[in-house]
Amino acid sequence: MSKDSEVDMKDVELNELDMEKQPMNTQAVDYPAEKNGSVKVKVPEEMEEKFTGLSKEELLKVAGTPGWVRTRWALLILFWLGWIGMLAGAIVIIVQAPRCKPIPEQKWWNKGAMYQISSVEKFQDSNGDGKGDLTGIKNKIDHLEKLKVKGLVLGPIYQSTFGSDTDMLTIDQTLGLKEHFTILLEAAQKKGIGVVLDLTPDDKNNNPWNNISSPEVQNKLKAAFEHWLTTGIDGIMISQMEGIKDHAPSLFDELRNLTDKYTTDTRPRVFIGVTSSKNIAEVVEIQNISRTDLLLSGILHNSGSPQSGSEVALHVQEYIERLGNSSPAWSVGSRTMGHLSSLVEDRLVKLYSMMLFTLPGTPFINYGDEIGLSDHSAEKPNTKFPMMPWNDGSNISVESQKLDGNSLLNLYIQLSELKVKDRSLKHGDFFTIFHDDNVYAYLREWDQSERFLTVLNFGNTQTSVSLKHEKLPAGAEVALSTHPERQKEHVDLTKVMLEPNEGLLLRFPYVS
Repeated sequence: MSKDSEVDMKDVELNELDMEKQPMNTQAVDYPAEKNGSVKVKVPEEMEEKFTGLSKEELLKVAGTPGWVRTRWALLILFWLGWIGMLAGAIVIIVQAPRCKPIPEQKWWNKGAMYQISSVEKFQDSNGDGKGDLTGIKNKIDHLEKLKVKGLVLGPIYQSTFGSDTDMLTIDQTLGLKEHFTILLEAAQKKGIGVVLDLTPDDKNNNPWNNISSPEVQNKLKAAFEHWLTTGIDGIMISQMEGIKDHAPSLFDELRNLTDKYTTDTRPRVFIGVTSSKNIAEVVEIQNISRTDLLLSGILHNSGSPQSGSEVALHVQEYIERLGNSSPAWSVGSRTMGHLSSLVEDRLVKLYSMMLFTLPGTPFINYGDEIGLSDHSAEKPNTKFPMMPWNDGSNISVESQKLDGNSLLNLYIQLSELKVKDRSLKHGDFFTIFHDDNVYAYLREWDQSERFLTVLNFGNTQTSVSLKHEKLPAGAEVALSTHPERQKEHVDLTKVMLEPNEGLLLRFPYVS
């Protein structure tokens, strides 16, 4: 080692000793403050390596070399190829993805059930006079809301007498005044329930259309249409449509035009007809001629004799096919025919109720059908207008059935909720899957929505059925059953065991 190097090393050692002798808060002259115990060695500046990077000129010179130019072009091409590839992949996914079907246009009367109170005086008394009235209906509007109904059909509520003295413009004062009707109308519409008035003329006459060929009667009916539509009601219904068809078919166009006159985009008005005909060809003819939005008929009415699964299936299929694009309406009971519980056997009341809500179209409920109200009673046998029992303590009352999870009322609530919410039941396509003497099964499906399979056992014995169809999976889940012991379970569709008189609603997801 040279002498100069030895001298330098001694200086370093001395500096280290001097630093150790300094107080801990003292700084060396040529050094910044250091933490206790740290040592810094002063290195000559010529020994320090300094790197300041390339200058601008140097960078430009390097960037212009052939290697870097080729690299940049390669990276740019890779970027655009990747971007184009992702775009092409997205386009392929969009093109190949199943398209959603457009939701069909539906008016408010196509979106749920209609509730009919034919005899206002039998529904709910509000003033203690023993007769139901308009205020009584308004007080029970929450009941209709819980049933998820979309429409309320009233009356007739006008002053009705025999002959030509009927005043179709004035409310029967035993039912209430105009202001009471206005309050009811506003309360119902606030709940999303449309109000429809029955304007069948000369209601107390067995044949209300005896004089319909008279210009006087026709003018009275047209004036009534216009008068009530100006009050803000949501539609009009008239019964025994075959009478107009036979005596004054040209009147249908005038009534349709009057209804349309008060229809707006935000408030469409409905024109409903009723016929007692059970002949499918005649029913379809009346609907086509009358241009009604909905036509109630006796197609599902069994005339007191039990129907087989095949009979019902063939009637339903033929009616839907003949209607074409027209919307079907379904009822068993009605103002002219009576209540559901009086028209079918007790064992089939729940089954028919399930069928009404799961067929395509609009179900109609006669007041009290939701609790099994019958036209037969010890006091007034065969009356078509029994008093609505709200809380009389019997099993057939609203209050008692609210507490029973297996009651007819709770079945109606669940069926109506499914009808309103599920697309397949609201506007889905209809397919007959199976039918024989006992069983009728049909499918409702819409695009990629959940599917619903209704299986009805019209027989009075336990029945096993194998449901195999290209549209069906191997199994499905129980959505609802009319049998109280049926669990919410998985069902093998190749061996479905149905209890006597059971209506079974099954659900399964869409599979692409």
